[in-house]
Amino acid sequence: MIMEYFPSHSFVSCDRHPFSAAPPVIPRPCRVHLLALGDVGSTLALGLRLLGGDVISTLGICDLRENVPQRWEFELNQVNAPGEGRFPVVEIVDVDDVLDCDVFLFCASRFVPDTAVKSGDVRMAQYELNRPLVASYARMAGERGFRGMFCVVSDPVDPLCRAALLEGGLSAGQIRGFGLGVMDARARYYAARDARFAAYLTEGRAFGPHGEGLVLANSIDRYDDALSRELTEKVKRANLDMRALGFKPYAAPALSSGALSLLACLRGEWHHSSVFMDGVYFGIRNRLVDGGIEMERLLLPEALLERIREAVEGLQAIR
Repeated sequence: MIMEYFPSHSFVSCDRHPFSAAPPVIPRPCRVHLLALGDVGSTLALGLRLLGGDVISTLGICDLRENVPQRWEFELNQVNAPGEGRFPVVEIVDVDDVLDCDVFLFCASRFVPDTAVKSGDVRMAQYELNRPLVASYARMAGERGFRGMFCVVSDPVDPLCRAALLEGGLSAGQIRGFGLGVMDARARYYAARDARFAAYLTEGRAFGPHGEGLVLANSIDRYDDALSRELTEKVKRANLDMRALGFKPYAAPALSSGALSLLACLRGEWHHSSVFMDGVYFGIRNRLVDGGIEMERLLLPEALLERIREAVEGLQAIR
């Protein structure tokens, strides 16, 4: 079997593309601002309030709908523990001040499919509507000299990250997508319930976008292409399985991809997020280190590398 290293250094190299890879400037603790308190945004905010006290000083929330930020400021600041709890203070921020922070979370969307949608990948339909929206905030960030981390949580995560970069004004290293965490979590869900996939729990890996193009490996050392593709398809369909029950699939993405992955990132821990690679944003296990981003170095089989190459090419084809 042909093996080679996955070239982690190419993710942050400036030599192969014209974009600066300068890392974000993030103090600790930091100020986090979250735009849009829909199902995902409000659940993400709850996760950050409960779990982010060690790395987040204040959590600013912004939503253009009447009384929505007031509702969540009221509720979230009442989420507390007996005795001395360490929780970020939740504050309402005006849309004009939403980028006055260290970490900006873009959770806004102009189209969220309802529970009647039970087939197909609707993320690209969301892309056409959400692209100009994320571009407008990226443009604002560039004009204001934003030096923090610009995080995309809205679907489709990876193409929207590139749209934000192409708008200009932000470095490639400042933009990050949070969508792959839930795909890894869903793979673990199935692996814990089907012995055929059990190796994923200790040896598996997730790569690529949140949705079409996802690449799951059942094991790095004992890679089985057919089994890995079967697991990938199960995970890609998980949101449709939830819709078949009559519910929107937002809780696991908001927490696994959103709150838990973001907090791991801010703590300098290994996590799944999308970073810049060969002109696109691509999900991979990584962590923030002094001066940049460290990618996990892996020895991968050729069959898995080919799937990863196809996923990158698929993202490159999106305009």
